[in-house]
Amino acid sequence: MDRGKDGFVTRLWRAAMALLALVLLALAPAAAQGTHIQPKLVAESSAPAPGGSTAIALTMAPDKGWHGYWSNGGDAGFGLQVEWNAPEGVTVAPFRYPVPEALMLFGMMNHVYEHPYALLADVRIDKSVAPGTDLTLSGVANWLACTDKVCVPEKAVIAVALQAGDGHIAPDERGRFDAWRAKLPQPLDRAGTWERTGAKVRFGVPLPEGAALDDPHLFLETQNLVDYAAPQAFSRNGDWIVIETRGKGDASGAAQGLLKLADGRGLSVRFEPSAVRLAGDPIRTTSDVVDFGLFWAALGGAILGGLILNLMPCVFPILSLKALSLARSGGEARAAKVEALAYTAGAVLVCLALGGLLLGLRAAGEQIGWAFQLQHPVSVFLLLLLAVAITLNLLGFYELPSFGGGQKLASQGGAAGGFWTGALAAFVATPCSGPLLGAALGATLVLPAWAALPIFGGLGLGLALPFLAIGFIPALRNRLPKPGPWMAKFRKWMALPMGLTAIGLYWLLRQQTGPGIHGAMILILMIILIGAMAHDWRKRGRPRKQVIALYFLMLTFMGVSAWDEFRKPDVVADSSQSETFSPAALAKARATGKPVFVYFTADWCLSCKANEAGAIDRAAVQEAFRDKGVIILVGDWTNGDPVITRTLAEHGRNSVPLYLWYAPGADAPVILPQILTPGTLIDLVDG
Repeated sequence: MDRGKDGFVTRLWRAAMALLALVLLALAPAAAQGTHIQPKLVAESSAPAPGGSTAIALTMAPDKGWHGYWSNGGDAGFGLQVEWNAPEGVTVAPFRYPVPEALMLFGMMNHVYEHPYALLADVRIDKSVAPGTDLTLSGVANWLACTDKVCVPEKAVIAVALQAGDGHIAPDERGRFDAWRAKLPQPLDRAGTWERTGAKVRFGVPLPEGAALDDPHLFLETQNLVDYAAPQAFSRNGDWIVIETRGKGDASGAAQGLLKLADGRGLSVRFEPSAVRLAGDPIRTTSDVVDFGLFWAALGGAILGGLILNLMPCVFPILSLKALSLARSGGEARAAKVEALAYTAGAVLVCLALGGLLLGLRAAGEQIGWAFQLQHPVSVFLLLLLAVAITLNLLGFYELPSFGGGQKLASQGGAAGGFWTGALAAFVATPCSGPLLGAALGATLVLPAWAALPIFGGLGLGLALPFLAIGFIPALRNRLPKPGPWMAKFRKWMALPMGLTAIGLYWLLRQQTGPGIHGAMILILMIILIGAMAHDWRKRGRPRKQVIALYFLMLTFMGVSAWDEFRKPDVVADSSQSETFSPAALAKARATGKPVFVYFTADWCLSCKANEAGAIDRAAVQEAFRDKGVIILVGDWTNGDPVITRTLAEHGRNSVPLYLWYAPGADAPVILPQILTPGTLIDLVDG
């Protein structure tokens, strides 16, 4: 009696599940509507035989401009996941993926499918299943659909009608599935090898010399082993392919990968930890190919952005040095041309040097972006010393050959002065990011190093263009005032903006360091100031007693100040009223359904501070934000932050400022202009 009841309950349960599966199957197309990748589950045989198996395929059709992901999505994205509702006696194996494509977006490597593709899996039917049994298979699939700007998690019910039968496969279905199988990677019959050598990871793949390789790429299924975005160097050593790339993570043991060959084919390779052969003859890869359309657009944007940078607040102090150099040339054609060329050389070479250092540090695995030179206190301190020295020079405390005059240095000295003026202008100005410049420098994230470097040089050329034009266009040069006694007063007045620059750098250094470092800075600055003032007093014939008294007073005053700094606790208080940016904080803020304003700033970015003072921190803007419940997140990049660097790269930037506005329910943020006004922000809130 009990067994009869159990059997009845079992049959009733199976019938209910079958009915539910049929309902899900009927609703599946509707459930998938509105997705950017349309899924469809099909079977090679709709009548699989008990004790046998059949193949199923989940076809994925991305909309134009959208893509799906391989099992390991790379730096961003993830593969498809399915929660199966399988009938009793039915077992579904994991999906097998076709060979993906490598897609670099904003410095991040993605393993994607930009065209329709199919995932294949085997479905095994237990031999105990009675012929004619309904085996309808259903499940809930989750995947990520992305464009180059936005990603959307998607979900749909998938189902296929199956019934236990004789396993017959229609010829059309067999041909269709064979075509899909041909796109799957084939397992390599021998294991490869892999090893770590410092920051590098090397792989060896046993592959006969006759095997065709056309633009190969190694996709690693094993996580935490390599930096996906790093270049891959391929070479052939006999019957082995050697692959070298940058390591990342601490994975150990056997690794699984996929080597893409010619014509979209691939090999599934298991790598055992072991020694790898030496590199051999190089093999060409995509990293050797340049998108010249992107290159020329980025180069033009860098030149125009550098030109506009002359109008940005962060460059105003350096304009004093330009003006002094122009006035000193006195309109003489040869001197003006020499100094203009020297100024251009200084600006271009500094931008190239900074760009080359940036690319080198990135290649070594550092998460840094443009303006990294002001993220380190030592660099800021050296620049502070230079600013103080220039200020004292302009005030006449001493003469520097690079900035002084004299007939002897009419040509050589003028060139030296112009060169170092251009170098200083580039070093101080490049941390700012004006219109066009952010996107242009963002392109260096996806271009090979040899193509990215000229873009940094283009920035220096754009910065120097006004000076270059005056040097070579007589009509502009003739408008300059003639040399005269006024230049001495002009020189001293120009010390004012340079001195303000020094004060700004000192303030920045205080923000970056603790009180102990503040004391050391005061002592060093004290020595410089005392030396300069004593030199000036001796030059003017001041009595020795006055010089000694000056030393004593300065030592007393600045020594007490330094000691006071040393006594302070090495803690920096956080007075910010805004929330600190992090991916988790952003996700939490967006989940509230309120507008979110995110801005990335740095204490050394004068454009950032100008926008904050002139727009973000204005009372009217803050009141509008409070009225609408806007959540403000601030990313401080002053000392560098890998998380912020990656976020900037995700939005095509590698410098600040960056302003993002997330409207409630929006899939992607609006990237705001790099020059803000109160009206811009208030209109966003009201809109």
